[in-house]
Amino acid sequence: MKETLDTLTIGKIQLLQGESGYRYSLDPILLSRFVNIKRSVRVIDLGSGCGILPLLLARLSDVKELIGIEIQSGLAERSRRNVKLNALQDRVQILQGDICDIRNLLPVNCADLVVSNPPYRRRDSGRIAPDEERAIARHELAGQLSDFVAAGSWLLKNGGCFAVIYLAERLPELMAAMVAARIEPKRLRMVHPRQGVAAKMVLLEGLKGGRPGLQVERPLYIYSGHEAGRDYTEEVLQMYGDLPV
Repeated sequence: MKETLDTLTIGKIQLLQGESGYRYSLDPILLSRFVNIKRSVRVIDLGSGCGILPLLLARLSDVKELIGIEIQSGLAERSRRNVKLNALQDRVQILQGDICDIRNLLPVNCADLVVSNPPYRRRDSGRIAPDEERAIARHELAGQLSDFVAAGSWLLKNGGCFAVIYLAERLPELMAAMVAARIEPKRLRMVHPRQGVAAKMVLLEGLKGGRPGLQVERPLYIYSGHEAGRDYTEEVLQMYGDLPV
């Protein structure tokens, strides 16, 4: 597969991506700015794709160890090249494996923070992309939502955080899965395309073994102006900067 080399303004990250396969969206940018990573020693990303989220978190923090888990061998190999390209081999590791088999990949209670930008669509909903990279990234072909949450619960220490970006329409299902896995939803932010439009995405953080009590933060708007406008809001533009927002 032909590749492109792109550069993010955040930390001047260089990123190899498949020209016609999976390509990152705004979602990992939003998630990287939402998580509270300050007290984390080990961070694990479930469904790492091209490795963008571990790379972002490495640039935005001083976390010593970040691990990305990716089921697709081609994407895992590209992720490793992206880690090397950004000279982060001493902090970022990519594992090729199935999150449904997490118990054979990593030990229990080994992470302070688990993050994920999992597939949004059920196997039987919508049109499945013709190429495997995008199909598995978008649809639950290699793991359902409950599998990602269960893997997060296995990995997290008691008191550790699980943070995810997901479809707003599946928020009840996400919260139920987290509670069932002993991850109490603690912080929620709705993501709207623009003011006056219903939320399409949610950012949600939970605490393993936490007590009930949810904080709903102010909405996040992606685009400014009228419906036809595609200019990012000032807040989103700030997220692309090098400094914490």
